[in-house]
Amino acid sequence: MKIIGLMSGTSVDGIDAALVEVSGQGYDIQVDLLAATTQAYSEDVRSHILAVCSGQPVSMAQLAELDDQIALAFASAAQTLMTKTDDIALIASHGQTVYHRPPTGTLGYSLQLGRGDLIAQQTGLSTVSNFRAADLAHAGQGAPLVPPVDACLLSHPQRHRCVQNIGGIGNVAYLPAWNKPTQSTFPDGIKGWDTGPGNALIDWAVAQFTQGAQTYDAEGQWAAQGKADLALVGQWLQHPFFQQQPPKSTGRELFGVQYAQQCWQTAQAQQLSQTDFIATLTELTAASIAQSYRQFLPQLPDEILVGGGGSRNRTLLVRLRAQLPNIPVLATDDTGLNADYKEAIAFAILGFWRIHQIPGNLPSATGASRFCLLGDIHRP
Repeated sequence: MKIIGLMSGTSVDGIDAALVEVSGQGYDIQVDLLAATTQAYSEDVRSHILAVCSGQPVSMAQLAELDDQIALAFASAAQTLMTKTDDIALIASHGQTVYHRPPTGTLGYSLQLGRGDLIAQQTGLSTVSNFRAADLAHAGQGAPLVPPVDACLLSHPQRHRCVQNIGGIGNVAYLPAWNKPTQSTFPDGIKGWDTGPGNALIDWAVAQFTQGAQTYDAEGQWAAQGKADLALVGQWLQHPFFQQQPPKSTGRELFGVQYAQQCWQTAQAQQLSQTDFIATLTELTAASIAQSYRQFLPQLPDEILVGGGGSRNRTLLVRLRAQLPNIPVLATDDTGLNADYKEAIAFAILGFWRIHQIPGNLPSATGASRFCLLGDIHRP
């Protein structure tokens, strides 16, 4: 089955679209990436998304307009790939998260804009969207949703692996060794949770210091020139989120503009330069991942596979290797899974499972009370 997966994460750096062919059945699947593209948001739409994510007041009319704009942008990204072949069966769209409230004694809530019904009508293809709602309704975090896909595509028969996505927020899937040809169900011990900030704080600092001329630290070149303040990193790692037991999830509501501004104020009091501040934020991302592994994993992994935009930040990977010495840190590219489009590929598979009535969540990762079908199906 040929499927287009659509994803825009907390970095809000554009819509990743992946055209894949999924074969197999159930959790015994294979995936081939046929084509992929990234479509940037217009500056107006991106600014509006970031404003909503940072908690700025918005009217219902403005929210509705933004919902339409995002859906049309997602549909446009899909249409770019629809020219590659004429036998695409499905679109699976994560949408754009603008608000996420983890469950804390009550049900959680998560809002993804980019209406699936409008994408279906614009493209003429059945579209699955709203993937997080069912898991949240079963008392889950609604995130991370990718660990079961990681387990199917990236598990190793002998090695314990961590698959670390580094988008705006970081999240991990811990995959114990799994001999998939002889096992038809997921093995015990798969875990997943959000590790904390990924690129979001670094991106904010770069945009601030360049007055918006740059939106990220390309290959970590800026951080590489600075010296991290390890005392500040240690101070920031005392944040309650880092001590919270998994399952757990977070977003820009916690590690967004307000938190970044507080970090910058603290750094200025320590007389850090802009370059040293970016180096310190990069160290925080690496250190928070390593600390999370040491605190919450049953054992450190045999190797770490990194996906998402952070996999292209060389300085971040250097610091992650320094934090976890003697553990190989690779990109998912090294296993044949494109690191840039890994999340879009994952949602294509979640769409495949939804259409075939196969549960897509993993309660050991999200904390949900049960396995459940994920996503709403919209017919053109």
